[in-house]
Amino acid sequence: MFKINENYLKLPGSYLFSNIAKKVAAHTEANPDKSIIRLGIGDVTQPLAPAIIEALHGAVDEMAHAETFHGYAPDLGYEFLRSAMAKNDYEARGCDIKPEEIFISDGAKGDSGNIQEIFAQDNKIAVCDPVYPVYVDTNVMAGRTGTYDPEKEVWSDVIYMPCTAENDFVPELPKEVPDLIYLCFPNNPTGSAITKDQLQVWVDYANKNGSVIIYDAAYEAYISEENVPHTIFECEGARTCAIELRSFSKNAGFTGVRLGATVIPKDLKCNGVMLHSLWARRHGTKYNGAPYIVQKAGLAVYSEEGKAQLKDQIAYYMRNAKTIYDGLKAAGYTVYGGVNSPYVWMKTPDAMTSWDFFDYLLENAGVVGTPGSGFGPSGEGYFRLTAFGTYENTAKAVERIKSL
Repeated sequence: MFKINENYLKLPGSYLFSNIAKKVAAHTEANPDKSIIRLGIGDVTQPLAPAIIEALHGAVDEMAHAETFHGYAPDLGYEFLRSAMAKNDYEARGCDIKPEEIFISDGAKGDSGNIQEIFAQDNKIAVCDPVYPVYVDTNVMAGRTGTYDPEKEVWSDVIYMPCTAENDFVPELPKEVPDLIYLCFPNNPTGSAITKDQLQVWVDYANKNGSVIIYDAAYEAYISEENVPHTIFECEGARTCAIELRSFSKNAGFTGVRLGATVIPKDLKCNGVMLHSLWARRHGTKYNGAPYIVQKAGLAVYSEEGKAQLKDQIAYYMRNAKTIYDGLKAAGYTVYGGVNSPYVWMKTPDAMTSWDFFDYLLENAGVVGTPGSGFGPSGEGYFRLTAFGTYENTAKAVERIKSL
């Protein structure tokens, strides 16, 4: 008789955002006349920039003619996109990343989960707490996290690095040395950022201890402060200890189009074996690449028109973030983030639990956010709001919350 992967049975409940969707659906069914403003899931609302739309149309037209038709994409992705990323995201920032070290994919979420496949099952992982759930859940599925303690909401074989108001939501180096370190800055969910000097400490630590940093840079486009690095490869020595995940979802609105990349320098090795080679083998075996049409749209992100249009779009969302931050702070709430990130992290009022505050906001204000506890035990007592809604809805949501 066949057997299942019993590690899936260890996962507590549904995926965080699936739970939120179910709660909102039930509320809407029971209250069909009440309007809902969604500031929970980090999904964009602004349409694709004109330069991207033009590139999509052009690529679709190419597919209609034999001489310009494209089938399977190259394993690493089309050279035109990898070269554009190497030039604009790395060379322009003084980083030594070559096009052949960039693997094009259909998004950072999949890569952040799949990357753990190239590592042994007995590797010990360290995560920030609170943390994007995919990092932990995919390691649970792989059998790498041990047993779950439902009372403490932690896994026995995971090293948790608390990110709290006391340490400005920047993790401290763990006392137990991990093999794999997941870092995300600007951070989801707390909206915090890390300085280049602070990130250099992590790079030095990883090189000293033989650890690998899996660095999620999905929100780098929202950085506004000069001393905050846009990529881990701005740090000296990162080529020998870091893998970086890139996304087109939040900087260019590709949440429904799907495009991302994973960067693995050829200097990153384990006992002489390049991790680049392992990921290339997995990529070639399990993945047929992002569509040509989508990769051509990605190239438009780096055009002069695309850069200008996306700068305006980022500014639109950051205006929303400021509206949320300033509005809630003026109303007496304790708030964080919203400066280098499209997320505002707020403390729940009156010692309410995260889920109690979720229910309270939904029932009394018709506003949907994300309970902090869904991101880990240190997220309890906090709540995440996103700036990805329309400005009109964002301002309306803030007024609804202030009126409670």
